Amino acid sequence: MDMIKKIFSPIKATLKFIQDHFKAMLFLLLLFLIFMPTNEESFIPNNLQQISLVGPIMEVTEVVKEIYSSAKNTHVKGVLFIVDSPGGAVAPSIEVAYAIKRLSALKPVVVYAQGMLASGGYYAAIYAHEIIANPGAMVGSIGVIMQGADFSELMEKVGVKTQVVKAGKYKQVGTPDREGTSYEKNELNKVIQGTYELFVHDVASGRDLNISDKDFFANAHIFTAAQAKEVGLVDTLGVMYDAKLRVQALSNVKEARWNEENRFDKFLKQFAAESISLLHIYFPHLTLR
Repeated sequence: MDMIKKIFSPIKATLKFIQDHFKAMLFLLLLFLIFMPTNEESFIPNNLQQISLVGPIMEVTEVVKEIYSSAKNTHVKGVLFIVDSPGGAVAPSIEVAYAIKRLSALKPVVVYAQGMLASGGYYAAIYAHEIIANPGAMVGSIGVIMQGADFSELMEKVGVKTQVVKAGKYKQVGTPDREGTSYEKNELNKVIQGTYELFVHDVASGRDLNISDKDFFANAHIFTAAQAKEVGLVDTLGVMYDAKLRVQALSNVKEARWNEENRFDKFLKQFAAESISLLHIYFPHLTLR
């Protein structure tokens, strides 16, 4: 009997382990089934990279990380940067633009304006080798705005007052409990004009435009794709198919192998971007739009 127990003890231990860790093993099995390659081609690294920038530009850590990763990846010979954005905060837009600039110095980058290529979204695209716009896309809105709410009348009706202790003449600029003074508005205008000049300068530099024509291509004008082409903001019109072919041609790739973005990761990126943008609605902030 003891001999039989010894023979079957490994089997018994295995069954007990499976029973005790059934849920964990099932979870790992599901992960393997989800992420396992579907065919042998999945083991071959992609030679063309597709990166997306969708929605308001507030948090760009993951997008910039993808751009840097594409720059370092020797297998990647060209990048398609898909943008569908109405704009967003100044600093993140510049962060993406300069990351694309560094990437463009190493390998071909084509921007595809999928829907909106406006303001900060356009800023992010200016250093690509080419910009291809969907014929139905809206392009431009090269301008800067800062806005906030004035709740003073509502607070008076409700019977709420604020108490402020400050140091510095301009420290209360943009607070929503009162209307701003003339000198405060001048202070904000100084910031807005300075940011606008930076924006226009970079667009003119990145797109090889004459900055003296800024009233035609900038000044917050909104263009159709065809109109944007006339003023030099985009190079050609086309759809995703055309944009991919152009990346392939510029990269001298005979057999294109594109990366496939995980749908769950894409959902999380969009959710995070939209959540952050909602938070910014309730506070005065400088935006490119």
